[in-house]
Amino acid sequence: MSLDKKFQQILQNYKEMENKLSKVNFDNPKQFAQISKEFSDLTPIANKINKIIKFKSELDDLSELIDSDDEEMREEAKIEKNNLLSEILKLEEELKILLIPKDDSDEKNAIIEVRAGTGGEEAALFAADLFRMYTKYSELNNWTYEIMDISETDHDGIKEVIINVSGKNVFGRLKFESGTHRVQRVPETESGGRIHTSAATIAVLPEATNVDVDINEKDLRVDIFRASGPGGQSVNTTDSAVRITHIPTGIISQCQDEKSQHKNKAKALTVLRSRIFEAERMKKEQERAEERKNQVGTGDRSERIRTYNYPQGRVTDHRISLTLYKLEQILKGEALNELIDALLAEDNAKKLSMVD
Repeated sequence: MSLDKKFQQILQNYKEMENKLSKVNFDNPKQFAQISKEFSDLTPIANKINKIIKFKSELDDLSELIDSDDEEMREEAKIEKNNLLSEILKLEEELKILLIPKDDSDEKNAIIEVRAGTGGEEAALFAADLFRMYTKYSELNNWTYEIMDISETDHDGIKEVIINVSGKNVFGRLKFESGTHRVQRVPETESGGRIHTSAATIAVLPEATNVDVDINEKDLRVDIFRASGPGGQSVNTTDSAVRITHIPTGIISQCQDEKSQHKNKAKALTVLRSRIFEAERMKKEQERAEERKNQVGTGDRSERIRTYNYPQGRVTDHRISLTLYKLEQILKGEALNELIDALLAEDNAKKLSMVD
């Protein structure tokens, strides 16, 4: 299909959606919200297409002036023609980016799971560093976050922490953080000055709503137990910790961060719903094998994606072979955007190559 035909088809769809919106039943808020969003997403595309059509019409009008006997008029017309052609090319490139298939989950909030991997206490300390990096990055972006569950060690390390981050396009910005993060540094307890390698895994899930995942209470097994702290000591005198198992999928979520059993259950359900939603989302991604080849990374937590080298003060993202000598700024969340922007640009470039 030629670009002009594709543009005409988009404008036709836009007009039909505009008519739908004027006739939509306001008693059906879900339908209204869906059509409103589709119309809103299509509006900037339609506006750019209409600009291109306008500029092309102006180009046709210039053809007479270019053939004019008046030399001054001819020169002005040629300059105007070049300006219009430049604008049209620019708009067409912008349209290609807008036409890249969007991930519907990009606008969602995110659940971030940080787990210490191989490396004992050093891995737990690194997991704590990553946890702080994401919370600082959230603050810099004016996002809010809530700790859903946390398991700490005796030496300020973190075995596992789950946080819920809310804000604009959170999942879209953080989705490429999923995978294994590796650290190379000399532990404080290392007297010989040897560099140790440890790891932590990150999973970033789009936060699912009741609309995304409808959970039947009959499909849940809820276990109540006493919360424990570092070293296994009890932190509550009542049974307030909650573990929920989704029987059909075997997916489990637990929370012991709150003193209230009801609050822990609500948090555990939020995480469980997001894990079920992500499992379904990844299943669909795997079915689209050809598209998956054109993604930056797989999103699998077992994929080694990044190395943080303390002696050299560098961070290397292995998916795009990018090295930044800004370790401290990245761990403070200040330079994390440079990595994320590069990953998103690479992903867009690969998807752009698939747009006709």
